[in-house]
Amino acid sequence: MDKTSKNAFLIAAPKSNSGKTMLTLGLMQTFVNRGLKVQPFKCGPDYIDPMHHTKIAGQASYNLDVWMADKEHVQQLFNEKAPLADVSIAEGVMGLFDGAKKDEGSSAAIARLLDLPVILVVDASSTAYSVAPLLYGFKHFDKSINLAGVIFNKVASESHFEFLKEAAIDAGVPVLGYLPRDKRLAIESRHLGLHLPGENKNREIVDVASELIEKHVNVDLLLEITKKDIQKSQLTKPKTDKKFKIAIANDEAFNFSYQANRDVLNELGDIVEFSPLNDTNLPDADLIWLPGGYPELFADKLASNVKMNQAIANYIDSGKALIAECGGMMYLGKNIITKEGESHKMTGVFDFDTSFENMKLHLGYRDLKGNGIEIKGHEFHYSELIGKETKDSNYRATTARGREAVMPVFRKKNCWASYMHLYLGEQDKIVHLLKKLGL
Repeated sequence: MDKTSKNAFLIAAPKSNSGKTMLTLGLMQTFVNRGLKVQPFKCGPDYIDPMHHTKIAGQASYNLDVWMADKEHVQQLFNEKAPLADVSIAEGVMGLFDGAKKDEGSSAAIARLLDLPVILVVDASSTAYSVAPLLYGFKHFDKSINLAGVIFNKVASESHFEFLKEAAIDAGVPVLGYLPRDKRLAIESRHLGLHLPGENKNREIVDVASELIEKHVNVDLLLEITKKDIQKSQLTKPKTDKKFKIAIANDEAFNFSYQANRDVLNELGDIVEFSPLNDTNLPDADLIWLPGGYPELFADKLASNVKMNQAIANYIDSGKALIAECGGMMYLGKNIITKEGESHKMTGVFDFDTSFENMKLHLGYRDLKGNGIEIKGHEFHYSELIGKETKDSNYRATTARGREAVMPVFRKKNCWASYMHLYLGEQDKIVHLLKKLGL
């Protein structure tokens, strides 16, 4: 295979909420400002961070997840996309070694698999020289991880940074700089994660982060220590005798999609997008895809679009194929009940309501088996289903540790719906699912 020398690294942290996303977005903007082409990646199953990556880098961000997909797929995906850019940045998930079981599927597992140098982000808001043993531990706990440098976050002053720098030097970890404590860097979030790109002042915040990075982080040194050789390769393309017409919902209410899924669908046919919020008619399609999103925030507007709601119901009743994930599934129920107790009528395909009145987090990887297929994905929601709709008993969902998960699959003719965000980047899985839906 051909090799190419590029910049590539993974941004990780000792724990969540250390500043990984802020630093990732700020660095992406910094590189873009310097005229470099950036290829973003996200470790784990998150679908909101990649939307921010894509907005800034101008390149679709891809998930690197060795639990939802096999290692060969992840390696091929990285080796196909990274050589096309000047800099590839993978944003980590949770703490560096936090995985589905021990460090399985963690940021560390991705760094090992792809031989990526790790840049550690440490929240220094309430510490000083005590970061020395922390850094020493992260450097020496796993010798297969190349801890290439540290950037400190929420640093109070230059004198505070001096303590931190001395600690890093004594721990044997190169210091790349810091982000100061700055009120302008607060990104708002809602119950499933960050606000979406374009909402609030997120873009302005990223510009501030980039400005501070240029001032306080040695970006040239970062580029110097993260050069690596990448073998060029290509993902296996799906094999099908047909070309399908595929319609994907994409608007403010429905927009949580894995880019790898869209790539495979694009290989299988022609994709058009439509808006359940704003359109009154469906595009001509063999398959409709209703991804997750925030339908509860737009429940009133969805309910008022009676023509679209009826068009969706008629489409399913005609026996055509439809896949609905999480928010898309909620849209197929009778009503969405907001946390304030307001009820909004949806399409009524399934006999259940989705309620946010007693919000409770349901989170985790899911392995779904049944009806001759196995699909992996991720469940992440706060709602509860209320109603009489009978689940498809052919399917059984388990967690990453093999325990049974209460996550029903609903079927009506060739409509397939569940709370799970499906990862179907491995081409054979989506082909098998489509065959089960009559395609």
